[in-house]
Amino acid sequence: MPASTARRLFPMPLRRALPCILIATLLVSQPVPLRAQSSSPTPGPDSLPSAQPDAAQASPAKAAAAPQADAPPASTPDAPEAVEPDKPGVDMGLVRSVIATALEFLAPRTLESHTSRDFTLWGLGSLTALDPMLTLDTRGADIRLLSGQTSLLSQPAPPAGNAEDWAKLAVDFISTARAHSESVADASREDLVQAFFDELFNHLDPYSRYIGPSSATTDRQARVGGEADAGLSLTRKGRDIVISAVNANGPAWTATVDPGDKLLAVNNRLTAGQSVETVTGWLRGEEDSRVTLRLLSPGQRRGHTVVLHRAKVPPETVFAFASGPLVVLRVTSFSSDTAEEMSQYLDQATQDPNLKGLIIDLRGNRGGVLQQAVTAAALLLDRGVAAVTDGRDQQANHIWAVQGGDMTNGLPIAILVDGRTASAAEILAAALADHRRAVVIGSSTLGKGLVQTVAQLPDEGELFVTWSRVIAPLHWPLQGLGVMPQLCTSLGETEMTRQMHDLAAGTLDNQPAVEASRLARFPLPVSRILAIRKACPAALGSDRDLDVARAVLENPKWYKTAITAIPGDAASSASASAAPVAH
Repeated sequence: MPASTARRLFPMPLRRALPCILIATLLVSQPVPLRAQSSSPTPGPDSLPSAQPDAAQASPAKAAAAPQADAPPASTPDAPEAVEPDKPGVDMGLVRSVIATALEFLAPRTLESHTSRDFTLWGLGSLTALDPMLTLDTRGADIRLLSGQTSLLSQPAPPAGNAEDWAKLAVDFISTARAHSESVADASREDLVQAFFDELFNHLDPYSRYIGPSSATTDRQARVGGEADAGLSLTRKGRDIVISAVNANGPAWTATVDPGDKLLAVNNRLTAGQSVETVTGWLRGEEDSRVTLRLLSPGQRRGHTVVLHRAKVPPETVFAFASGPLVVLRVTSFSSDTAEEMSQYLDQATQDPNLKGLIIDLRGNRGGVLQQAVTAAALLLDRGVAAVTDGRDQQANHIWAVQGGDMTNGLPIAILVDGRTASAAEILAAALADHRRAVVIGSSTLGKGLVQTVAQLPDEGELFVTWSRVIAPLHWPLQGLGVMPQLCTSLGETEMTRQMHDLAAGTLDNQPAVEASRLARFPLPVSRILAIRKACPAALGSDRDLDVARAVLENPKWYKTAITAIPGDAASSASASAAPVAH
């Protein structure tokens, strides 16, 4: 952003509650562990890539039985030699439990119908990936594991939908492969499980995946917060530790703590000369535990003491800047608190009687929690449908309707997008554009319109399984197509100048592409998607986006021309009465 004045918008008491939304099946913010208990099935899970923990409790998915692994399979008549006992160091019982739970979870939820047989045979392709001498023969009634032309193991194929039996078969084949192949035997449990799911998900969409325990923990912390702390970011200046940022949802936000303050001591431990990492560690601790800070504000001669209670806080995702009569909200992702952060900044910004417009910058935003995108839309829409999700599982099908009231009372809005804008960010942009509530500026977005449900497996890893497609309020599919902006900035400076000249004359050059995208319906051939997107190719954002947004927001006639390029009325095209709406 050019040299406009940047400032932190301080909190104000919220005069309005967050608009309510229909929260049917939500993305679990902390995926529920799936315990393998065949005797006591539990309800299907809530869903999507993470959700606000206080908005909905996730229900455990029905788990397949996962008894402890049996002894390695005895050799069959086809096997030329006895199978060695399982190599030490790999808990094959846990591997079996993970696979059984995953098969049970996958079967009803994938976009296309597949059986446990399909999933298992795809996953066992990992044995060939680990050792090219190993192959599977599935042509007869039996499943056979071969090393070259030599049969190592043969077992009858269980019923196609029996997750428990197919998990047992998978472990038997993996154990046999470990007994006969050095490369398979050298693989750790984590490697074996990762390889199995990598091969399995190669047969599904690009967004379904398995994440191992370590990475899954990191992802969960990014969505809902990790270890409890004070909600402060630190930097070092000379020997001093200085507050560089205050998380809007953290314990320090409402206290007398500001960026630029020197942090003199934490619980009476002096910070001078310490590293940022060390002092950051001092700020962490048990949730709700007390931490005492000694601070010195710039220009003050005496320090002051602040006592906080630590809390688990997701990383801050919304940043506000004043730019003349406009406010820019930069939204970097959608975590479990993103809508609340937006609400705080909007409440503060709308106190300014000179405010002329709002810019929401979603460039580079890869998405996150679907429900948070819907709630963010509810902050800026009076009512209507924000999105529709459609899948094979009944729990995946929802009309996401909002009602509560526009916090800005119709303030003009521009949304900045680029080729990296994806998923939940696209949902927000599409919802506001389709309701003629915002002008979208930039390039075609990524086109990630598939929603994942998340499950935690017995090894603490996570499955992200695509289970629904997103349909925008005007009924067009986000997947592949992405959001077509009214004003395209990815065609170069000359083309942008021409667009702005025509806009001043009352013509929107990109209107044909905008209309074509809104009239598209699923299923959409790739050739048609490419033809529509060609009008405004995906590209990285630039300062030009912000300049165009300022110009449009400061000229009401230009803004109206761009807004009316969206065909029809989303509010009437998708009746909110099709689903209950929370008030």
